[in-house]
Amino acid sequence: MKDLRRFAEAFVSEESEQSGRPAWWNAPLLAAAPSDSRFDALPKIAAADHFLPRDLLPTVKSVIVFFIPFKKALVMENATGDRPCRNWGAAYVQTNNLIERLSRGLADLLSESGFACALTPATHNFDEVRLMARWSHKHLAHLVNLGRFGTHHMMITPSGCAGRLGSLVSEMDLGDHPLIETDQACLSKAGHECGRCIQACPVAALQPKAFDRKRCWNRLKDNRHTLVCLADLPETTHVCGKCAASMPCSFINPVAEI
Repeated sequence: MKDLRRFAEAFVSEESEQSGRPAWWNAPLLAAAPSDSRFDALPKIAAADHFLPRDLLPTVKSVIVFFIPFKKALVMENATGDRPCRNWGAAYVQTNNLIERLSRGLADLLSESGFACALTPATHNFDEVRLMARWSHKHLAHLVNLGRFGTHHMMITPSGCAGRLGSLVSEMDLGDHPLIETDQACLSKAGHECGRCIQACPVAALQPKAFDRKRCWNRLKDNRHTLVCLADLPETTHVCGKCAASMPCSFINPVAEI
């Protein structure tokens, strides 16, 4: 695990220099867990047809999930107004590419030691009718104890929720390496006053115990189709991020601070 974490940290750190593009990211987090019975819950807590780790790799021994946090300056820039900023869209596109290459890099590193791996795309691996993924990086992150779900239905990690997730499975038995230190990471879910993500949603898609996926999805598509600043980005640049910007959980696990 130390080697995998060092590899991921170096990979993300070197991305800006090698690509000549802005450095949007802080150091990544990486957690792993044995591919045991906990993952049998995926069809119940995620989607009924959610893949199990063994569906991706019959010889699987471990599930690996990583989180790449965005830098504070980018997140705070996106906190202004009710539409996403240009840099938020650009960072989304670049981070998708980074996640794919980091996933393959981690898989190659494990393969060099003789352990097969399997992975899925960072995003858009979901049914656009049901708006449910068959391989949910968020639910996997919860099960490997990288983070906990917030009221905004994003994953809150020790480095907050403002970032992106990736995952892969491997034949290597890595053991259990949790990172989250509390049962909850959302202030509201832990019984404290908050609800700021509900207030920040520009289309009222969030409620204390409900999430209107369709309303959120329509807003993401509308942003791409109507904002001039996103017009030259790929058609799949579906971004908003208002519920992740300038929140108590943007950069930390706030429950751990109480």
